[in-house]
Amino acid sequence: MSLNQKIINLLTICRRAGKTVIGFDAVCAEMKLNKVFCVLLAADVSPKTKKEIDFYCGKSGICAVITPINKEEYGKYLGKQAAVIAVCDKGFADKFLSMISQEESME
Repeated sequence: MSLNQKIINLLTICRRAGKTVIGFDAVCAEMKLNKVFCVLLAADVSPKTKKEIDFYCGKSGICAVITPINKEEYGKYLGKQAAVIAVCDKGFADKFLSMISQEESME
């Protein structure tokens, strides 16, 4: 199974569990409440959005990672196109981060 499919499968479960927040403003609001454990960024996220998310994540001590999935693909599976997705559960966040770092180390 490809990394993209693994991410989508886990994200679908995470979404059904109510542990995701979609969209830049909503993600930033949740970060201020200390409810975010990691932030997933679409492959085609704008440089400005990435810079701002990196700033907010740095202030909060949260990891932000760029995934190989673009906004349109996220929209197909989540029902809403988004470049920024927050994961609000430590277990899910750890799994996303380990999947992505494992894939990067294999390259």
